[in-house]
Amino acid sequence: MVAAKAGVSRATVSRVVNGSPKVSPDVVEAVQEAITALNYVPNRAARSLASKRTQAIALIVPESAARVFDDPFFATIVQGVALALAETEYTLNMIIESEVDPDKTRRFLLGGNVDGALIVSHHTGDHSYAQLSRTLPLVFGGRPLDPDESSGYSVDVDNEHGAVRAAEHLLARGCTRIATIAGPQDMPPGVDRLRGFTAALEAAGMHADLIEFGDFTPASGAEAMRRLLARDASIDGLFAANDQMAMGAISALAEAGRQVPGDVAVVGYDDDRYAATAVPALTTVRQPSTEMGAEMARKLVRLIEGHEVEALTVLPTELVARQSG
Repeated sequence: MVAAKAGVSRATVSRVVNGSPKVSPDVVEAVQEAITALNYVPNRAARSLASKRTQAIALIVPESAARVFDDPFFATIVQGVALALAETEYTLNMIIESEVDPDKTRRFLLGGNVDGALIVSHHTGDHSYAQLSRTLPLVFGGRPLDPDESSGYSVDVDNEHGAVRAAEHLLARGCTRIATIAGPQDMPPGVDRLRGFTAALEAAGMHADLIEFGDFTPASGAEAMRRLLARDASIDGLFAANDQMAMGAISALAEAGRQVPGDVAVVGYDDDRYAATAVPALTTVRQPSTEMGAEMARKLVRLIEGHEVEALTVLPTELVARQSG
């Protein structure tokens, strides 16, 4: 029936269901629309549904293993998810998406192995998860930027307001040459935090012209800080879009003989587990990552069980003032 409705062969339907990369995007879309219209469930999933559910949820992280285990953000998300699921009968499967064969994850999700999935650190341009949401309950950590993915469910933090607070804090300290190390612009946190920073400076009558970009790693923060100092040695304030880049920037400032906060006040974002013990202790914007993970899990469970769920949940942030700025 799916093949007939989509106007393709049964073999093509099988390839789409199993995540084969050998099917063109327009054919994938046609098949998935037919699957949705007919409420089709792949055989393995059907067998699971016959006994109600698999009682399993996947947490998907489309990042390298090195990035996942180096960045404390992911640990707090996992902790929140695990805490929320501990109150249910659902078990958690964490999947770090393969850099060699990313379609392997799609095949796993479409194979009836889980009842739903949580997607963390999603990058714009990867439409495969938006397509999957037509046949599998999905909740994103951070709202997708792409309009094609806007039909999904997500839990986000108020990234823009958090960045505004960071910039206002630096302005209140009397900083006059404030730079930022922004995150990747294919991810909501990177876009929103840069937007908030820029808006705060413009509201104060300043031009946000000292901008460099990193990938949320300490090394990228250090490199971006070196580029900023090469552009303008008079920088006296810095907002880094996450704590890892902030700490990389502090190391580059020390390398250049600049004191923090004496010469340059630094504000990060996350309040990760290293922020309070850094030297100097990092002033940062705290985002409730553990609660974010927990709310993602709760929302997904409600979706799986057929309850009405708000498309977007936004959690608040707060500035935590310490010694760095």
